[in-house]
Amino acid sequence: MTIKKVFIINAHQRYEGFSEGKLNQALVDTATKTLEKLGCEVQTTHIEKGYDVAQEIEKHEWADLIITQTPVYWFNTPWMHKKYVDEVFTTALSQGKIIIDDGRTRSDPSKQYGTGGLSQGKKYLLSATWNAPKEAFDDESQFLFAGRTADDVLFNLSVNYRFCGFEAVEGHHTHDVIKSPKVEASLNEYRDRLSNLVTG
Repeated sequence: MTIKKVFIINAHQRYEGFSEGKLNQALVDTATKTLEKLGCEVQTTHIEKGYDVAQEIEKHEWADLIITQTPVYWFNTPWMHKKYVDEVFTTALSQGKIIIDDGRTRSDPSKQYGTGGLSQGKKYLLSATWNAPKEAFDDESQFLFAGRTADDVLFNLSVNYRFCGFEAVEGHHTHDVIKSPKVEASLNEYRDRLSNLVTG
């Protein structure tokens, strides 16, 4: 599927004096400008500013690519993003939109769990900001993540979309944002990542 329509979800939740949201907004703005230059239509939602569940379902149905832009708080997204996911996807399931069921049937037990999505051909990308340095990942000698990638650590986010039929593509991760930020390098990498995804 050619990517022409992109929906970006800003999952940032503000904590005054600690996490203001400027970097996550810069990543949303960079993605929006890059994608529009590539000829894509872009819609956005900033969860903290409020949303309408029915409209969020429509945006998911409309888009060829969904991007979640999020800070990592305690190795997950902010709590209001989980609330958003629960509300949007549970309502979509009840209406037979995005996903119809878990894919299994009593008449055919060979059908696998997680194959009931209605969003085949669509893609999902996670863009996350971390205090953790890049060196903490992909290295079995590292204490905390023990060789896992950043995508592995946040697998619960991508698997939610995979459950609905989306193809999860390699994410974009901005590391060490508190102690050693390299913002411009991350923004440039993100521009290249999105350009390759859309034109590739």
